[in-house]
Amino acid sequence: MNAIRFFSNSTMKPSCRILGSCRNSSFFGHPPAKYQHTLASYSSKFRLSFDRNSHYSFSRLGFPRITNNESHKVLLGFPPWNFWQWRVSSRCFCLSTTRRGGRVGDFSTSVDTCGNDKKFESIYVQKAVEKKETNEEEKDVNTIVGEKDSSRVEVDCKDVKPENSKGVNNACEETDLEKEAWKLLRNAVVTYCGSPVGTLAANDPGDMQPLNYDQVFVRDFVPSALAFLLKGEKDIVKNFLLHNLQLQSWEKTVDCYSPGQGLMPASFKVRTVPLEDDKYEEVLDPDFGESAIGRVAPVDSGLWWIILLRTYGKLSGDYSLQERVDVQTGLKMILNLCLIDGFDMFPSLLVTDGSCMIDRRMGIHGHPLEIQALYYSALRCSREMLEVNDGTKNLISAINNRLSALSFHIREYYWVDMKKMNEIYRYKTEEYSMDATNKFNIYPEQIPLWLMDWFPEKGGYLIGNVQPAHMDFRFFMLGNLWSVVSSLSTPKQNEAILNLIEEKWDDLVGQMPLKICYPALDPWSYHNGGSWPTLLWQFTLACMKMGRVKLAEKAVDLVEKRVGKDGWPEYYDTRSGKLIGKQARLYQTWTIAALLASKMLLRDPTTASLLLWDEDYQLLEICVCSLRKGGRKICSRRAAKSHILV
Repeated sequence: MNAIRFFSNSTMKPSCRILGSCRNSSFFGHPPAKYQHTLASYSSKFRLSFDRNSHYSFSRLGFPRITNNESHKVLLGFPPWNFWQWRVSSRCFCLSTTRRGGRVGDFSTSVDTCGNDKKFESIYVQKAVEKKETNEEEKDVNTIVGEKDSSRVEVDCKDVKPENSKGVNNACEETDLEKEAWKLLRNAVVTYCGSPVGTLAANDPGDMQPLNYDQVFVRDFVPSALAFLLKGEKDIVKNFLLHNLQLQSWEKTVDCYSPGQGLMPASFKVRTVPLEDDKYEEVLDPDFGESAIGRVAPVDSGLWWIILLRTYGKLSGDYSLQERVDVQTGLKMILNLCLIDGFDMFPSLLVTDGSCMIDRRMGIHGHPLEIQALYYSALRCSREMLEVNDGTKNLISAINNRLSALSFHIREYYWVDMKKMNEIYRYKTEEYSMDATNKFNIYPEQIPLWLMDWFPEKGGYLIGNVQPAHMDFRFFMLGNLWSVVSSLSTPKQNEAILNLIEEKWDDLVGQMPLKICYPALDPWSYHNGGSWPTLLWQFTLACMKMGRVKLAEKAVDLVEKRVGKDGWPEYYDTRSGKLIGKQARLYQTWTIAALLASKMLLRDPTTASLLLWDEDYQLLEICVCSLRKGGRKICSRRAAKSHILV
């Protein structure tokens, strides 16, 4: 079925239309003469039309957005005419009727691919981190973009599945709980023009006020996408990636202020709009945060989109999606938004409160760990997927510089263990000069009393935030787990993080995995110290990477015992996770998908190994420190390598 159809009647499926508008028709301008014929042919082939009233519509997807911003041409390395190519920007309105249901595997992809069988990279798996000498040999073979990923997973390399593998070879038959979970997950599928494009955030038939839980959220869909890919059903994931790309960064505003170009929506909804003569059409309505609590733009949506794009290629073997011109353009737009220079002096990403999974006011504004870990992962994904050419050289260089600076910054300044605690406890304040030990003017009195008694002798973790004169010592689960998965933290730190979780199991897991943060402010509920089963799949990946499979199985067993009986809640309350969340939605999709994905990963460790990163020794050789170039002092990274290269 074509992605967009402009004719329907009452007895047919709804037509699908992408609506867009521009307030000034001169915005379209005129492309260079030698490309006018090409655009004319596109207009004829895809029934593109626009008039002086500036309304236009498309019948196919996959064209880059028009822009007249010269700075984008310079940074992204595009020839000027590329920005006259077309990409659909959905502007959708009216009332909603979300169509869902049906088996995902029965649907065909809604967007035609324009790729070939060429792969960006080869996949391989190994048991442990390669020694530095081995990686030095690989430098001559692999380009900086086509890096190979290896993973510290306890698997036999001879059993690695081929790239075109279709789903997991389940060693065990699915349990009744898993069968129920699959049924619920498929019932949550949202379709657009007859093809699956995502899953509802929650699908409780008894919920009379779904609020925005009847939308498809980017971050919520990731575990669903992983479950479908592990099952061998890739179309829904491909459609999701392309339709979010289609919705990327358009004109919706808050108080007449537009978000930066490249922003991905937090969520979207399929709405049915009535037409004349009992006809109707489906449109996509995205939310960039203008209807969210606090009106906060979703910083993590674009990062999750990049991570999922890589995951799709790894598990499906379809790398042609990454090669598409529109996908490459959208990828560069996200990177442009994240790598832009500003007033901030840190290599970490500056964000507002509530701009990630913790979307309530909890004092995580500034440089929260969760965003930094996702940012680091997205940069590594982008470096693998970006097409290497003269136009991307500067962008690739900027990615490498940021990766190097970010990894050093997080490992050096966010890490705490007993040794680091003693150093902070004896800090001198108000230090000047480049040789200052207390670089961020942290006051020792900021160390909370609970931490002094709680901290184990063995173990450590990455704290929640570091800013001038401020350290957030809370333990944030997602940021630490994703640091392990992506190797943002060192191998030694990875071991220490899992040691801490095991040592403090009662506090961080209790009766339901996993605490989103510890400790809570008051009370132990929702984002403020609640237990979230959706974190299970990320915990499973982290444990499998470090050879701690028993720890992951222990957490999976806890979830299996309760979530089905409890109605698959979104989160659990109280210090131990004993009670179902006070306002938790039931039949929460990412709770369902997290359990399914975790079970399948544990049954087939080779698939888990494809999703992990190991230490990148090349990054340790890159230093953007101006002091080193100026020769005023030895770069501090040399001293730091003693605990990084392990």
